[in-house]
Amino acid sequence: MYDKEIVIDLLHHMIDATEKILHRNRDICSIDDYLQDDNSLMLLDSICMQLIAIGEAVKKIDKETDKKLFKNYTTIPWREVAGMRDILSHHYFDLNAEVVYEVTTEHILNLQTVLKEILNDYP
Repeated sequence: MYDKEIVIDLLHHMIDATEKILHRNRDICSIDDYLQDDNSLMLLDSICMQLIAIGEAVKKIDKETDKKLFKNYTTIPWREVAGMRDILSHHYFDLNAEVVYEVTTEHILNLQTVLKEILNDYP
């Protein structure tokens, strides 16, 4: 049996990270908005840090639940979420701002919705 409090805490942290990403990304209209100047690059860095935190939490929850929790929520590619963490952490200098832009503009809101659903369903 796993520690439900740890899983709940991680889910809350993941939701918080998605909220930070959505808030920080609110004025981003194109990939170029991440690459304009030092401030926009710092914004990209901070968003990547939140994506790393989300991916790490996915890995921890998978380990804590023996990969049983996320398999019930198939609309999210959990393996890719965790994999993005690995890419951002270990291959940072190969960062593809286009991928980050796509993730933050097309997928984060859905991830947040599913995380809230998981938290609501969680026994």
